[in-house]
Amino acid sequence: MLKTLEITGKNEEEAVSKGLQQLGLERDDVSVEVLQRAKTGFLGIGSVPAKVKITYEVPDAPKPVEKPAPAPVAPAAPAPAAEKKPAPAPKPAAPKAPAAPKAPEMPKAPAAPKAPEAPKAPAAPKAPAVPEAPKAPKEAEAPAAPEVKSPVPATDEDQGIIDAITKFQTGLFAHMGVNATPVITKQEDAWLVVLEGEDLGALIGHRGETLDAIQQLTSYAVNRGRGKRVRIHLDAEGYRARREESLGRLARKTAAKVVKYRRNVTLEPMNAYERHVIHTALQDYPGVSTHSVGTEPNRRTVVTYDPNKT
Repeated sequence: MLKTLEITGKNEEEAVSKGLQQLGLERDDVSVEVLQRAKTGFLGIGSVPAKVKITYEVPDAPKPVEKPAPAPVAPAAPAPAAEKKPAPAPKPAAPKAPAAPKAPEMPKAPAAPKAPEAPKAPAAPKAPAVPEAPKAPKEAEAPAAPEVKSPVPATDEDQGIIDAITKFQTGLFAHMGVNATPVITKQEDAWLVVLEGEDLGALIGHRGETLDAIQQLTSYAVNRGRGKRVRIHLDAEGYRARREESLGRLARKTAAKVVKYRRNVTLEPMNAYERHVIHTALQDYPGVSTHSVGTEPNRRTVVTYDPNKT
């Protein structure tokens, strides 16, 4: 059974968080529809809170099963009492034979006295330990500059793309105060840039928003003034693979609800990459089809009930 909950907050994210906390559910377990977007107004006058509708599934209550009445049990007939037999008379015990007398014990021979132990020789005194020479203090090491790992370019054009990516991201990370190293790999139809380093959460951001922004800026910097467009995919700490797995679970769970209740479900706003993951995950799913509605950045994916698709 599908149920809905309408809740308000300062913005859409706060309203969704309040609803999930109230329901005790995870983000992948619900579908969110924005009914009203937040407006700040002028100096706080005329501000309007955000309002969202959360759709979630509640398991149907099981029907009570009537138990048949137990059949009456006939009383058991009493068993006839067994006749008691008289106990046999006790037999007279035979007289015991007298025990034979024990032989006297022989006295033990006295133990021989132990020979006195020879005195131990005194141990030789240990030589005094030689104190270790103090170690020289290490010089402060300068932080290593970010290094780009990439395969040997096949052409001068590839080397130009690698240099453009490296120059832009090195300068950007220096301004952000993040120590990250781009590892550049050429694929069939795009360039894959994987960022390596420690504590790269600041480069990923909330739901990958910062990572998407860096990817768009890098693509703009590389393709500026270039005739043939170059596609760039950016990843850090395996975030893209984890996000694709989460979106795949969300797509399959939503499709199962659409088939079960025969109702269309509109997902939350997603970027083009995330919408592509949803479309790909459900392209062979029987009974549903997908399409996108709206304009960026609020473009959404709609999972539609399609009984003719097998």
